[in-house]
Amino acid sequence: MKRNERAARTGSFLKAAAILAAGLFSGNAAAGFYNDGKVLLTGGVATIDGAGGGGITPWAVINGYGTRDGINGSLHYTYAYLPNYSLNSYGASVGLYDRLELSFTRSTLPTGSTFDTVGLIAGILPGVVGDTGIEPFNTTIEMDVFGAKLRLFGDAVYTSDSLIPQVSIGGFYKDNKNKDLLTTLQAAKRKDWEAYVSVTKVYFPFSTLVNLTGRYTSANQTGLTGFGYKDRTNGGSGKKDDKKEMRLEVSIATLVAKNTAFGAEYAQHGTSLDNVGVNLNGIGTGQLVGAITDALGPVTDVAGVSLDHLDDTLTQHEDDWYDLFFAYAPNKRISFVVAYAMLGNITLTPDQHGFYLSTHLTF
Repeated sequence: MKRNERAARTGSFLKAAAILAAGLFSGNAAAGFYNDGKVLLTGGVATIDGAGGGGITPWAVINGYGTRDGINGSLHYTYAYLPNYSLNSYGASVGLYDRLELSFTRSTLPTGSTFDTVGLIAGILPGVVGDTGIEPFNTTIEMDVFGAKLRLFGDAVYTSDSLIPQVSIGGFYKDNKNKDLLTTLQAAKRKDWEAYVSVTKVYFPFSTLVNLTGRYTSANQTGLTGFGYKDRTNGGSGKKDDKKEMRLEVSIATLVAKNTAFGAEYAQHGTSLDNVGVNLNGIGTGQLVGAITDALGPVTDVAGVSLDHLDDTLTQHEDDWYDLFFAYAPNKRISFVVAYAMLGNITLTPDQHGFYLSTHLTF
């Protein structure tokens, strides 16, 4: 199919979807479907994966303010500013009768100068051919996330006299667009699925929400650097590890007013790419360091520059994630989250801590 034909069909589809959505949410249709009966902030905000919850971990609640009597939609945008990265995450979700949640999110991660050393090496060393996925000062990672969540039983909010929490199961399908970069980083896959179970309860005597999530995944950096590990040196015949594991995530939030909350989160991360070097056309970190030392040794000796830590510069690390957040909802149409995220090592760069801002619109 030609590109113009695909574009025309896509445009027609989007127009039809817009007309259908307008019909559903107008006049009598809106009266029959739309609902926003939940208490402020109890539907959570949007995680970076798009599910209803905190900033980095999903909760058992269905996103938005819809009760079992109707549906509620939402749009979200998150911007995180870190020393070497800036994350933009935006998408939409819909909650159906407080039972089912569907979501889509696109994350874009400009990496600044993170991979420039690798790109420079690829450009000057013989034997490195092909696309590494690195563009100096312009390397960007894009990932699409499709999500679904199903409430199994319980109610996090309206059964305060019971200790039974709300329990939901959910999953994501993640599609990372930068295949060449993930090959350079030695990830096993660029697309994969995740599953999770979340348990959430609001304890009104303390005005506190507690959430526990177990996520079954093999993601590296939530999938932004792929899934699992595959040794691609020496023809790619080495070790491969793309097995999923259960990882713990925790959220605690305290309502200091009916529209204001403070909280903290923790998300356990994996170690598939921890202490793994980069790969350039089958050439591993050790070989790269040796080749660079041989090629530049005389120059660096004269200049007094040391290459002793070059191996560390080309080695990846991954840490668990933490955040402290403040959420404010002036009404049921919009909410804001400001948080300080402590993400530790991300790929080749340490100490990735910084602020993020998230906006959540419901309708």
